[in-house]
This record gives sequence, C-alpha cells and structure tokens, in this order.
Amino acid sequence: MASLSAFPITAKWPAANPEIIQLYSLPTPNGVKVSIALEELGLAYEPHLVDFGTNAQKSPEFVSLNPNGRIPALVDPNGPDGQPIGIFESGAILIYLADKTGRLMPREGAARYAVLQWLMFQMGGVGPMFGQYGHFHKFAADKVENNPYPAQRYRDEVRRLLGVLEAQLAKGPWLTGEDYTMADIATWPWVRCLKVFYDGEADLGLSDYPRVLYWWARAEARPASQKGLAIPARD
Repeated sequence: MASLSAFPITAKWPAANPEIIQLYSLPTPNGVKVSIALEELGLAYEPHLVDFGTNAQKSPEFVSLNPNGRIPALVDPNGPDGQPIGIFESGAILIYLADKTGRLMPREGAARYAVLQWLMFQMGGVGPMFGQYGHFHKFAADKVENNPYPAQRYRDEVRRLLGVLEAQLAKGPWLTGEDYTMADIATWPWVRCLKVFYDGEADLGLSDYPRVLYWWARAEARPASQKGLAIPARD
C-alpha cells in the first residue's frame, strides 16, 4: 500500500484510499478544471473539500503542499518513477495529467504547443481578468460606485478576451481545432462563471459572442463536465 506520510496535508484530509490521486479543491472555475479533467481521463481520485469559509486553504497542512495557499492541489501516489508527487497550480496539474495519460494534449510537436499556448492564455489572461471583473462587478460594486474606472477597465478587458476566443472558435469547434483538449477544459468554466456566478451576462453583452456561447454549451454538456462541476461536493 502506498504511503502518503510525507505529505502533511493528508493529516488534515486523510486519504480513505491512499492508492489513488488525492484532490484538494473547491468547485470554483480553477477548481473544477481539475475534477473535469480527471473525469474525462477516467482516473481514480478522491476529492477533499477545502473550505474557504474556515480559511482551510491557509492552514499549515494545505500550505505544506501549496505555499501560495490556493486551490486546487493534488497528490498522486503513482507519480514519475512510481514515486508519490504533490502538485499545485491548476495549469501545472492539467499538464501533468495530460502527460501521465497521453490524452487531452499531444505529447510532442506543434500540436502540443498549440494546446499549451491556449492554456497559458487562460492562465495569464482569462482567469485573472475575469476574476477581477467579478470582484468589481459583483462583490465590490459598493466600493467603487463613485469611481467607475475599475469596473469599466475589467469589463472592457473581459470583452476583449471574449473577442479573442470568438475569433479563434471561428477556425474550429474547439480552441485548438477538431479535438477537445486541456485548453478547453481550462477556459470554459471561466466563461460559465461570468453568467452563473458573477451575474455579468447583460453587463458584458455575452450574446455578442455566439461562438463562445455554443462552445461553452457543448463543453458543459459532456458527461465528465456535468459530474466534475460539482466536485468536491460542498457540505
């Protein structure tokens, strides 16, 4: 039986089955990227809810795995060379899972870099900018009601990024062509969040991006997406 004793996070979130991947997460756009990918890949895993309400992501046990105190993170008891490995940052986790299985991202060549560049587009642009939009539009609106600049800045940037996605999706059904990849999995939950969590559909004019909406609908309709969106289950 695999031993995960080298990972202090397992003291706070004990593994019922230490032989399978341990996922520490919350069903946020960044969190569900990994649960959706795990479901698509059919990998056995055990999800653990990291409760933001109790600042569990700042606990010493969690920070021992991710010094940045952000979800998601995972421990794979069957890592490289058969040794356990801990990984944090959602983009790094998606690349790791793709490399582990040989799926959802080509192993080599130009096609691999096509997926990586759109994955980085999400990590460096879509995630941070959509998150800032949500903060000022929904959560801090009362703090900037006399200064429209922050909300307008991020609204404009989100619309610009949606325009980039719209143009790319004119070239094929998925972000890098004919195949659904880690780039799609990383990105569409953030688009979904604009409507279902940030309540930004009208403010952003999402109907101006029909290809984006169709792409998101097809991605969310996948069985793995339907399951992964609710993992880890909230108490």
